[in-house]
Amino acid sequence: MSINIAELQTEVFYEETNALWVFAYGSLCWRPGIHFHKAVTGYVEGFQRRFWQGNTAHRGTKKQPGRVATLVEGQGTVHGIAFAISGEAAVPYLSQRECKLGGYVSHFTTFHPVHGEPFQALVYIADSTNSQWLGDADERTIAYEIINSRGPCGTNVEYVIRLANFMREHFSDENDCHLFKLEEEVLSLVASRKMCLKTLMGTGEGCVTFIRKKESDTFNYIADKKDARLDTFQYAMKIQGTKLRCLNL
Repeated sequence: MSINIAELQTEVFYEETNALWVFAYGSLCWRPGIHFHKAVTGYVEGFQRRFWQGNTAHRGTKKQPGRVATLVEGQGTVHGIAFAISGEAAVPYLSQRECKLGGYVSHFTTFHPVHGEPFQALVYIADSTNSQWLGDADERTIAYEIINSRGPCGTNVEYVIRLANFMREHFSDENDCHLFKLEEEVLSLVASRKMCLKTLMGTGEGCVTFIRKKESDTFNYIADKKDARLDTFQYAMKIQGTKLRCLNL
């Protein structure tokens, strides 16, 4: 079911925490940019993760769009992390970051935690109806576009590598063929062109590292950079219009 996030009147609550849950499968996994009080691993069914969405606001420009992840309907499962969010800032922030700037639309879908009963979660999906859509291509072609793209939030290379590392760390038994093949092609091109991967990966500001609670699939989190700030939408709105604000995609 597609919804207009600005018109969302009734929040979907998971009875354990009484909070709205958001499913993350892309940059939200490692740079959520929102305050949350719980995170659990799991998956959604009936989708595949693909780098078919263009990006001109965060990891690219209008002249050289980046490539970021979206969900396309199809047989399979997509693993990621669900956040229990609270506070008035999170939903407007996500609407700005994902919908207004990113070209995504919001849906509700069923999230299956690794342990426990399924529940409804908000998810952002981009499809061919939006103006930034780039569509299908083989991983090599996509990799060429990615290594040449960067935007206010950093390089497109960083987006791919951090997402692949997150999936490998938390879903070691799952093989996301498209993501890992794309990572392989990107790293191959970086090496062949003698590009500095450390520089391409940026400073890590705002990134989070998840620490699993003992015998649980619930996470605490720590910032992987000391004093890294998780920006809020209210803070972004205070920036003068002449300044460019990175919304941490």
